[in-house]
Amino acid sequence: MSAAGAPAGRTPETATCIPGRIGVVGLGLIGGSFARAWHEAGFEVFAWNRTRDILDLARIDVVDGELTDDVLPTCELVVLTTYPEHSVQWLRDRAHLVSPGALVIDACGVKRTVCDQCWEIAAGRPWTFVGAHPMAGTQHSGYARSRADMFQGAPMVLCPSPDLKDLDRLELLSRLVGLLRPVGFGRFSVTTPEEHDRLIAHTSQLAHVVSNAYVKSPAAQEHRGYSAGSWRDLTRVADLNAPMWTELFLENRDNLVAELELVIGHLSEYRDALQDADAERLERLLQEGTDLKRRADLPHPKEA
Repeated sequence: MSAAGAPAGRTPETATCIPGRIGVVGLGLIGGSFARAWHEAGFEVFAWNRTRDILDLARIDVVDGELTDDVLPTCELVVLTTYPEHSVQWLRDRAHLVSPGALVIDACGVKRTVCDQCWEIAAGRPWTFVGAHPMAGTQHSGYARSRADMFQGAPMVLCPSPDLKDLDRLELLSRLVGLLRPVGFGRFSVTTPEEHDRLIAHTSQLAHVVSNAYVKSPAAQEHRGYSAGSWRDLTRVADLNAPMWTELFLENRDNLVAELELVIGHLSEYRDALQDADAERLERLLQEGTDLKRRADLPHPKEA
């Protein structure tokens, strides 16, 4: 037996995936939270991590062992939670080890480049890749910040291959949701990588850029005693993982640039109204923003 508990030399031809056995690639904030949540739900969790000491720490009370090449063929579900480029390469290097019938998902913040490459890797193989993005997290990173309840009530976005037939897609998503629901997700959405990346440019990426740029004012260093909820809310995601977000922003740069151009245009409208001391125009702009915010927060027709 290997140290991780699987027979040495096991291959997809001689192994079948074990129901409820999960492989987690990367033990950062998201991967660590996945591992903790599945562990608490009674699942068997094996993990891979670039930094050995973090993996050893997780093995004390969270993961059942290392996600080695012997264990990978026995996993029913594998979750890729590292940076997009690394997640794709990790799967490419081990695609031949994934067991027939297994599911592989990612947790990356962009979907087009990841899904296109991973669907190509999975083509002709007896396992299935589904793009995924858990809509949860914090401004912090790292395994030490991971929590078993990170995904409680959170949305999960899924991007199945467009090549799947309708019945196959329904069966696949039903099985995948069954494996993911014990983690705590409150809602599942199915979309295309293109639609995901268009919307995420606004709901996540633009917010990080604006927050990061906002704190570059010299006044930010003098905020103590003069700031409350507004400053705290707007600056929460200014403290970010620069290498990771650089990769995500560049992978989605067309959509993010379009969102930046929109917000720059709107900010220019406020600036011009202030420079002209035009109270009527300024009030109209402010009321437009208020009305749009309230409309955006109304229940979606599908949720009503």
